[in-house]
Amino acid sequence: MGLEMEAAVPTAAAAAAGEQEVEIYPLSRYYFGAKDAAAAPRGVEAAADRALRLKANFAAHGLRTSVHGVLLVELFDHPHVLLLQVRNSSFVLPGGRLRPGEEDVQGLKRKLSSKLSIVDDGEANAEDEDDWQVGECIGMWWRSEFEAIPFPYMPPNFRTPKECIKLFLIRLPMSRQFIVPRNMKLLAVPLSQIHNNAQVYGPVISGIPNLLSKFSLNVISD
Repeated sequence: MGLEMEAAVPTAAAAAAGEQEVEIYPLSRYYFGAKDAAAAPRGVEAAADRALRLKANFAAHGLRTSVHGVLLVELFDHPHVLLLQVRNSSFVLPGGRLRPGEEDVQGLKRKLSSKLSIVDDGEANAEDEDDWQVGECIGMWWRSEFEAIPFPYMPPNFRTPKECIKLFLIRLPMSRQFIVPRNMKLLAVPLSQIHNNAQVYGPVISGIPNLLSKFSLNVISD
């Protein structure tokens, strides 16, 4: 993972290596507000409740697909990931479950608008959703059983996966406003803190630094 302090034009080294460049802007360029409290994300519910819900969902619709956005900002000359904190302890990426038949990018834009914009889930219009620049899918995890931890691959003993979790890189503009439900906090967490720290952040979030190693991160400081 390269940290380039020069803006705009990809470096010769990055181009030669075939790396994609991602521009990351300072946290100070973004503005934060609050809106009415939202329902707690599914990832922080009790394990037994989650298992029952997943079983009912699988019986009705088959494989569950969740999409989440990786949003990067600069702080102290280091890339940080924006995470939602719930109940002062649990961390989740912005995003959520797709509706039956919904496309990945469309669903992620809807979820990002409901979690990080003034609108609520189901109220976002085309203009709200088009405001998000969704990049490539950088990682996928699979859950073999309803209570199992997700794997970043399909193990050979998997019969019928119950859940697929997809991460997409979100390319943020130079500045924007984030509106977060009052019962959540939007925190900028350094890559160095979440790297290989599954005990605190879980296997999906703690694996993000490895996924970003394929990119040339162009940190633009004020």
